[in-house]
Amino acid sequence: MKVAVYHANNDIRIEERPIPQIFDREILVKMKASGICGTDVMQWYRTKKKPRVLGHEMAGEIEDVGNEIESVKKGDRVFVSHHVPCYVCRYCIQGNYTACELLRSGNYEPGGFAEFIRIPEGNVRHGTFVLPKTVTFEEATMIEPLGCVIAGQNRINLKKGQSVFVIGSGVSGILHIQLAKLRGAKVIAMDLNKYKIEKALEFGADAALDAKIFSVAELLNLNDGRLAEVVVVCASAKQAIEVALSAVDRKGKILLFAVPEAEIVIPSLTFWRDEIMLLSSYGAAPQDLQKALELIENGNIHVRRMITHRVGLSDIQQGFQLASEAKTSLKVVVVPDSDR
Repeated sequence: MKVAVYHANNDIRIEERPIPQIFDREILVKMKASGICGTDVMQWYRTKKKPRVLGHEMAGEIEDVGNEIESVKKGDRVFVSHHVPCYVCRYCIQGNYTACELLRSGNYEPGGFAEFIRIPEGNVRHGTFVLPKTVTFEEATMIEPLGCVIAGQNRINLKKGQSVFVIGSGVSGILHIQLAKLRGAKVIAMDLNKYKIEKALEFGADAALDAKIFSVAELLNLNDGRLAEVVVVCASAKQAIEVALSAVDRKGKILLFAVPEAEIVIPSLTFWRDEIMLLSSYGAAPQDLQKALELIENGNIHVRRMITHRVGLSDIQQGFQLASEAKTSLKVVVVPDSDR
Protein backbone atom coordinates (compact mmCIF):
# COMPACT_ATOMS: atom_id res chain seq x y z
CA MET A 1 0.00 0.00 0.00
CA LYS A 2 1.00 3.65 -0.40
CA VAL A 3 1.88 5.76 2.62
CA ALA A 4 3.01 9.40 2.81
CA VAL A 5 5.99 9.78 5.12
CA TYR A 6 6.64 13.20 6.63
CA HIS A 7 10.22 14.49 6.85
CA ALA A 8 9.48 18.22 6.49
CA ASN A 9 6.70 20.37 5.04
CA ASN A 10 8.47 20.32 1.68
CA ASP A 11 9.64 16.72 1.97
CA ILE A 12 6.75 14.25 1.97
CA ARG A 13 7.83 10.89 0.54
CA ILE A 14 5.49 8.28 -0.91
CA GLU A 15 6.54 4.78 0.11
CA GLU A 16 5.20 1.27 -0.41
CA ARG A 17 4.53 -0.73 2.75
CA PRO A 18 2.67 -3.95 3.56
CA ILE A 19 -1.00 -3.60 4.52
CA PRO A 20 -1.14 -3.83 8.34
CA GLN A 21 -2.31 -7.12 9.85
CA ILE A 22 -5.14 -6.87 12.36
CA PHE A 23 -5.85 -8.89 15.51
CA ASP A 24 -9.15 -10.27 16.81
CA ARG A 25 -10.39 -7.02 18.38
CA GLU A 26 -9.15 -4.67 15.68
CA ILE A 27 -10.37 -3.42 12.33
CA LEU A 28 -8.75 -2.39 9.06
CA VAL A 29 -10.02 0.80 7.42
CA LYS A 30 -9.54 1.87 3.83
CA MET A 31 -8.87 5.60 3.88
CA LYS A 32 -11.40 7.61 1.87
CA ALA A 33 -10.53 11.10 3.15
CA SER A 34 -7.95 12.49 5.57
CA GLY A 35 -7.67 16.16 6.47
CA ILE A 36 -4.42 18.09 6.75
CA CYS A 37 -4.49 19.72 10.19
CA GLY A 38 -2.81 22.98 11.09
CA THR A 39 -0.64 21.03 13.53
CA ASP A 40 0.50 18.75 10.68
CA VAL A 41 2.25 21.71 9.04
CA MET A 42 3.86 23.03 12.24
CA GLN A 43 7.30 22.07 11.01
CA TRP A 44 9.12 23.21 14.16
CA TYR A 45 6.94 20.75 16.08
CA ARG A 46 6.64 17.85 13.62
CA THR A 47 10.28 17.45 12.60
CA LYS A 48 11.16 16.41 16.16
CA LYS A 49 9.52 13.03 15.46
CA LYS A 50 10.38 12.53 11.80
CA PRO A 51 10.10 10.36 9.79
CA ARG A 52 6.43 9.73 10.52
CA VAL A 53 3.14 9.03 8.79
CA LEU A 54 0.86 11.85 9.89
CA GLY A 55 -2.89 12.26 9.46
CA HIS A 56 -5.38 12.13 12.34
CA GLU A 57 -8.57 13.42 10.71
CA MET A 58 -9.40 10.20 8.90
CA ALA A 59 -12.64 8.74 7.56
CA GLY A 60 -12.99 5.62 5.50
CA GLU A 61 -14.64 2.30 4.85
CA ILE A 62 -14.07 -0.79 6.97
CA GLU A 63 -12.11 -3.27 4.87
CA ASP A 64 -11.79 -6.08 7.42
CA VAL A 65 -12.79 -6.85 11.01
CA GLY A 66 -11.24 -9.07 13.67
CA ASN A 67 -12.92 -12.28 14.79
CA GLU A 68 -14.23 -10.75 18.03
CA ILE A 69 -15.64 -7.53 16.52
CA GLU A 70 -19.42 -7.13 16.73
CA SER A 71 -19.90 -3.36 17.01
CA VAL A 72 -19.11 -2.65 13.35
CA LYS A 73 -18.91 -4.67 10.15
CA LYS A 74 -17.09 -4.75 6.85
CA GLY A 75 -18.34 -2.02 4.54
CA ASP A 76 -19.37 0.40 7.29
CA ARG A 77 -18.53 4.04 6.64
CA VAL A 78 -16.67 5.38 9.68
CA PHE A 79 -14.76 8.25 11.18
CA VAL A 80 -11.98 7.06 13.50
CA SER A 81 -10.37 9.11 16.25
CA HIS A 82 -6.64 8.60 16.65
CA HIS A 83 -6.71 9.46 20.37
CA VAL A 84 -9.00 7.76 22.90
CA PRO A 85 -8.94 7.75 26.72
CA CYS A 86 -8.72 4.64 28.89
CA TYR A 87 -11.67 5.61 31.16
CA VAL A 88 -10.00 3.98 34.20
CA CYS A 89 -7.06 6.24 35.16
CA ARG A 90 -7.40 9.01 37.75
CA TYR A 91 -7.69 11.66 35.03
CA CYS A 92 -10.52 9.83 33.29
CA ILE A 93 -12.35 9.11 36.56
CA GLN A 94 -12.37 12.87 37.20
CA GLY A 95 -13.62 13.55 33.66
CA ASN A 96 -10.27 14.99 32.49
CA TYR A 97 -10.09 12.70 29.46
CA THR A 98 -7.60 14.71 27.41
CA ALA A 99 -5.06 14.41 30.25
CA CYS A 100 -5.18 10.59 29.98
CA GLU A 101 -1.81 9.06 29.13
CA LEU A 102 -3.39 6.57 26.73
CA LEU A 103 -5.13 9.37 24.86
CA ARG A 104 -1.83 11.20 24.48
CA SER A 105 0.25 8.18 23.50
CA GLY A 106 -2.15 5.98 21.52
CA ASN A 107 -2.68 6.16 17.76
CA TYR A 108 -3.64 4.11 14.78
CA GLU A 109 -1.17 2.45 12.39
CA PRO A 110 0.57 3.89 10.46
CA GLY A 111 -1.40 7.19 10.27
CA GLY A 112 -4.23 8.71 8.29
CA PHE A 113 -2.12 9.48 5.22
CA ALA A 114 -2.06 5.87 4.09
CA GLU A 115 -4.26 3.68 1.93
CA PHE A 116 -5.09 1.31 4.80
CA ILE A 117 -5.04 1.90 8.56
CA ARG A 118 -5.06 -0.60 11.43
CA ILE A 119 -7.37 0.51 14.24
CA PRO A 120 -6.35 -0.83 17.69
CA GLU A 121 -8.88 -2.27 20.14
CA GLY A 122 -9.30 0.88 22.24
CA ASN A 123 -9.85 3.06 19.18
CA VAL A 124 -12.42 0.58 17.87
CA ARG A 125 -14.30 0.67 21.19
CA HIS A 126 -14.18 4.37 21.96
CA GLY A 127 -13.11 6.17 18.78
CA THR A 128 -14.94 4.60 15.84
CA PHE A 129 -18.11 6.37 14.74
CA VAL A 130 -20.38 4.98 12.04
CA LEU A 131 -21.31 7.82 9.68
CA PRO A 132 -24.89 8.71 8.83
CA LYS A 133 -25.70 8.40 5.14
CA THR A 134 -25.99 12.19 4.85
CA VAL A 135 -22.41 12.84 6.03
CA THR A 136 -19.74 12.43 3.36
CA PHE A 137 -16.25 11.10 4.02
CA GLU A 138 -14.80 14.56 3.38
CA GLU A 139 -17.23 16.22 5.79
CA ALA A 140 -16.31 13.57 8.36
CA THR A 141 -12.68 14.78 8.36
CA MET A 142 -14.00 17.87 10.14
CA ILE A 143 -15.32 15.88 13.12
CA GLU A 144 -11.98 15.92 14.94
CA PRO A 145 -11.21 19.64 14.50
CA LEU A 146 -14.78 20.55 15.45
CA GLY A 147 -14.59 18.24 18.47
CA CYS A 148 -11.48 20.11 19.60
CA VAL A 149 -13.30 23.43 19.21
CA ILE A 150 -16.23 22.11 21.26
CA ALA A 151 -13.82 21.00 23.99
CA GLY A 152 -12.13 24.41 23.93
CA GLN A 153 -15.34 26.38 24.25
CA ASN A 154 -16.47 24.09 27.05
CA ARG A 155 -13.23 24.93 28.85
CA ILE A 156 -14.09 28.62 28.84
CA ASN A 157 -17.77 27.96 29.51
CA LEU A 158 -18.86 30.21 26.66
CA LYS A 159 -22.33 31.63 27.26
CA LYS A 160 -25.07 33.35 25.30
CA GLY A 161 -24.60 37.10 25.05
CA GLN A 162 -20.85 37.14 25.65
CA SER A 163 -18.49 38.91 23.28
CA VAL A 164 -15.84 36.75 21.66
CA PHE A 165 -12.75 37.96 19.80
CA VAL A 166 -11.31 35.22 17.55
CA ILE A 167 -7.72 35.88 16.52
CA GLY A 168 -6.93 33.88 13.38
CA SER A 169 -9.61 32.91 10.87
CA GLY A 170 -8.27 29.67 9.45
CA VAL A 171 -10.06 26.36 9.90
CA SER A 172 -10.11 26.42 13.70
CA GLY A 173 -11.02 30.10 13.79
CA ILE A 174 -13.94 29.60 11.40
CA LEU A 175 -15.19 26.67 13.48
CA HIS A 176 -14.92 28.77 16.64
CA ILE A 177 -16.88 31.54 14.93
CA GLN A 178 -19.67 29.18 13.88
CA LEU A 179 -19.92 27.45 17.25
CA ALA A 180 -19.81 30.70 19.22
CA LYS A 181 -22.61 32.14 17.06
CA LEU A 182 -24.60 28.93 17.56
CA ARG A 183 -24.22 29.47 21.30
CA GLY A 184 -25.54 33.02 21.03
CA ALA A 185 -22.31 35.00 21.37
CA LYS A 186 -21.29 38.17 19.57
CA VAL A 187 -18.22 37.38 17.49
CA ILE A 188 -15.50 39.67 16.18
CA ALA A 189 -12.80 37.96 14.12
CA MET A 190 -9.37 39.00 12.91
CA ASP A 191 -6.74 37.81 10.43
CA LEU A 192 -3.82 39.08 8.38
CA ASN A 193 -5.16 37.51 5.21
CA LYS A 194 -7.88 39.27 3.19
CA TYR A 195 -9.26 35.94 1.96
CA LYS A 196 -9.72 34.70 5.54
CA ILE A 197 -11.20 37.99 6.69
CA GLU A 198 -13.85 37.56 4.02
CA LYS A 199 -14.38 33.93 5.04
CA ALA A 200 -14.86 34.95 8.67
CA LEU A 201 -17.74 37.19 7.62
CA GLU A 202 -19.12 34.53 5.27
CA PHE A 203 -19.31 32.03 8.13
CA GLY A 204 -21.08 34.35 10.54
CA ALA A 205 -18.71 36.76 12.29
CA ASP A 206 -20.42 40.02 13.24
CA ALA A 207 -17.27 41.89 12.21
CA ALA A 208 -13.82 40.98 10.91
CA LEU A 209 -10.69 43.06 11.40
CA ASP A 210 -7.45 43.32 9.47
CA ALA A 211 -4.65 42.37 11.86
CA LYS A 212 -2.18 44.60 10.01
CA ILE A 213 -4.07 47.71 11.15
CA PHE A 214 -5.66 46.43 14.37
CA SER A 215 -6.21 48.87 17.20
CA VAL A 216 -7.86 48.50 20.57
CA ALA A 217 -9.93 51.57 19.73
CA GLU A 218 -11.43 49.75 16.74
CA LEU A 219 -12.34 46.77 18.91
CA LEU A 220 -13.95 49.05 21.48
CA ASN A 221 -15.96 50.77 18.76
CA LEU A 222 -17.29 47.44 17.47
CA ASN A 223 -18.04 46.07 20.94
CA ASP A 224 -20.08 48.86 22.56
CA GLY A 225 -17.05 50.43 24.22
CA ARG A 226 -15.95 47.20 25.89
CA LEU A 227 -13.02 44.88 25.46
CA ALA A 228 -13.81 41.24 24.70
CA GLU A 229 -15.06 38.98 27.47
CA VAL A 230 -13.47 36.01 25.72
CA VAL A 231 -10.45 35.97 23.40
CA VAL A 232 -9.76 32.79 21.42
CA VAL A 233 -6.25 32.63 19.96
CA CYS A 234 -6.18 30.53 16.79
CA ALA A 235 -2.83 31.81 15.52
CA SER A 236 0.60 30.78 16.79
CA ALA A 237 2.48 34.03 16.16
CA LYS A 238 3.82 36.00 19.11
CA GLN A 239 1.88 39.05 17.92
CA ALA A 240 -1.39 37.14 18.33
CA ILE A 241 -0.67 36.66 22.03
CA GLU A 242 0.20 40.33 22.42
CA VAL A 243 -3.08 41.36 20.78
CA ALA A 244 -5.02 38.93 22.99
CA LEU A 245 -3.53 40.48 26.12
CA SER A 246 -4.53 43.94 24.97
CA ALA A 247 -8.04 42.89 23.91
CA VAL A 248 -9.35 41.01 26.95
CA ASP A 249 -11.72 42.72 29.39
CA ARG A 250 -11.54 42.62 33.17
CA LYS A 251 -12.59 39.20 34.50
CA GLY A 252 -12.18 37.97 30.93
CA LYS A 253 -10.75 34.73 29.58
CA ILE A 254 -8.07 34.01 26.99
CA LEU A 255 -8.14 30.58 25.36
CA LEU A 256 -4.87 29.48 23.74
CA PHE A 257 -6.29 27.18 21.08
CA ALA A 258 -3.28 27.37 18.78
CA VAL A 259 0.17 26.31 19.94
CA PRO A 260 2.32 29.42 20.57
CA GLU A 261 5.65 29.35 18.72
CA ALA A 262 7.47 31.18 21.51
CA GLU A 263 7.34 31.35 25.28
CA ILE A 264 4.61 33.64 26.62
CA VAL A 265 5.36 36.59 28.87
CA ILE A 266 2.42 37.31 31.16
CA PRO A 267 1.88 40.84 32.56
CA SER A 268 1.30 39.50 36.06
CA LEU A 269 0.15 42.78 37.64
CA THR A 270 -2.54 43.29 35.00
CA PHE A 271 -3.67 39.65 35.32
CA TRP A 272 -3.90 40.02 39.07
CA ARG A 273 -5.73 43.33 39.15
CA ASP A 274 -8.12 42.49 36.31
CA GLU A 275 -8.55 38.85 37.33
CA ILE A 276 -7.90 37.56 33.82
CA MET A 277 -7.97 33.83 33.23
CA LEU A 278 -5.58 32.18 30.75
CA LEU A 279 -6.48 28.68 29.58
CA SER A 280 -5.31 26.24 26.95
CA SER A 281 -7.12 23.42 25.21
CA TYR A 282 -5.68 20.17 23.87
CA GLY A 283 -7.55 17.57 21.87
CA ALA A 284 -11.06 16.24 22.29
CA ALA A 285 -12.76 13.44 24.19
CA PRO A 286 -15.09 10.93 22.48
CA GLN A 287 -18.18 12.79 23.70
CA ASP A 288 -16.89 15.97 22.03
CA LEU A 289 -16.47 14.05 18.77
CA GLN A 290 -19.96 12.60 19.07
CA LYS A 291 -21.36 16.11 19.54
CA ALA A 292 -19.34 17.32 16.54
CA LEU A 293 -20.80 14.57 14.36
CA GLU A 294 -24.31 15.53 15.45
CA LEU A 295 -23.74 19.22 14.66
CA ILE A 296 -22.40 18.35 11.20
CA GLU A 297 -25.20 15.87 10.50
CA ASN A 298 -27.88 18.38 11.52
CA GLY A 299 -26.34 21.19 9.49
CA ASN A 300 -25.79 23.38 12.56
CA ILE A 301 -22.10 23.75 11.68
CA HIS A 302 -21.34 24.14 7.98
CA VAL A 303 -18.20 22.26 7.04
CA ARG A 304 -18.69 21.35 3.37
CA ARG A 305 -17.92 24.89 2.19
CA MET A 306 -14.81 24.96 4.37
CA ILE A 307 -13.19 22.21 2.29
CA THR A 308 -11.49 24.24 -0.41
CA HIS A 309 -8.98 21.77 -1.86
CA ARG A 310 -8.68 18.03 -2.46
CA VAL A 311 -5.45 16.25 -3.41
CA GLY A 312 -4.68 12.61 -4.13
CA LEU A 313 -2.44 10.72 -1.71
CA SER A 314 0.40 10.69 -4.25
CA ASP A 315 0.05 14.48 -4.56
CA ILE A 316 0.07 15.14 -0.82
CA GLN A 317 3.12 17.41 -1.16
CA GLN A 318 0.91 19.87 -3.03
CA GLY A 319 -1.63 19.65 -0.22
CA PHE A 320 1.00 20.42 2.43
CA GLN A 321 2.12 23.43 0.41
CA LEU A 322 -1.45 24.72 0.20
CA ALA A 323 -2.06 24.14 3.91
CA SER A 324 1.23 25.65 5.09
CA GLU A 325 0.97 28.75 2.90
CA ALA A 326 -2.77 29.06 3.67
CA LYS A 327 -3.21 32.01 1.32
CA THR A 328 -6.41 31.04 -0.47
CA SER A 329 -7.31 27.80 1.24
CA LEU A 330 -9.15 26.65 4.33
CA LYS A 331 -9.38 22.88 4.66
CA VAL A 332 -7.20 20.69 2.44
CA VAL A 333 -8.29 17.05 2.29
CA VAL A 334 -6.26 14.08 1.06
CA VAL A 335 -8.21 11.39 -0.81
CA PRO A 336 -7.17 8.10 -2.46
CA ASP A 337 -5.57 8.48 -5.87
CA SER A 338 -8.46 6.49 -7.35
CA ASP A 339 -10.98 9.10 -6.14
CA ARG A 340 -9.31 12.06 -7.81
